[in-house]
Amino acid sequence: MNRVERIRDEEKKYHDACYEEHKLFEPGSWLHRPVQTVLEVLEQFKDYKQLNVLDLGAGIGRNSIPIAQSLVGRQGRVVCVDLLESAIAGLLENSKQFGVESYIDARLSDIEHFNIASSEYDFIVAVSALEHVSSEAVLADKLGEMVRGTKQGGIHCIIIGSNIQEHALYTNAELDPMFEVNISTERMLQLLDVQYASWDVQRRHVRTLVYDIDRNGIPVKLTTDCITFVARDKREED
Repeated sequence: MNRVERIRDEEKKYHDACYEEHKLFEPGSWLHRPVQTVLEVLEQFKDYKQLNVLDLGAGIGRNSIPIAQSLVGRQGRVVCVDLLESAIAGLLENSKQFGVESYIDARLSDIEHFNIASSEYDFIVAVSALEHVSSEAVLADKLGEMVRGTKQGGIHCIIIGSNIQEHALYTNAELDPMFEVNISTERMLQLLDVQYASWDVQRRHVRTLVYDIDRNGIPVKLTTDCITFVARDKREED
């Protein structure tokens, strides 16, 4: 098993356990509520009669279910991409529970092999997802594909980790972080700035976060610089 395979195996274990133990929008985990930035950006589309959305790394619907709820009474869909069968199964179940199954288009796929059609989406969301493509080069290519896949005036909301560290909680031993792409914050911001040079960047900030997680029964402290990056395509203003 190579490093990427090992990381994806560990992430599968972590997320499968989380989805089994915690229900969507119930207190006790990061599934408790959608990301506030996503909801705030979504407000910019409130007057759209039709809205096509892509949620990369959708999980069981933390963000895509509220987005789908905003589509009730108008045209549109939320294409939800996730690598894990447990995530897609949970997403479909939650979409029925919240009455938005007709707006959810679930796709079982890893992000890098999911084809983003040209000029397809108004809103692309990627929360804690793009750091799980297989390499920095693939990340740059996928960002470019996301840009090309966006309609005029579309918006991207990206939340991505950088400078990620994992340490055993009790011994402080340094561990290999279970993230395929783990580069410096400066480098990650540079990648984003290059891809979105012609866009209107609405948000670009970094916050250091610390989590206690479990890796195969071992308590681990995860530290990451969390980058929030929101940008809007300006072509409609030409």
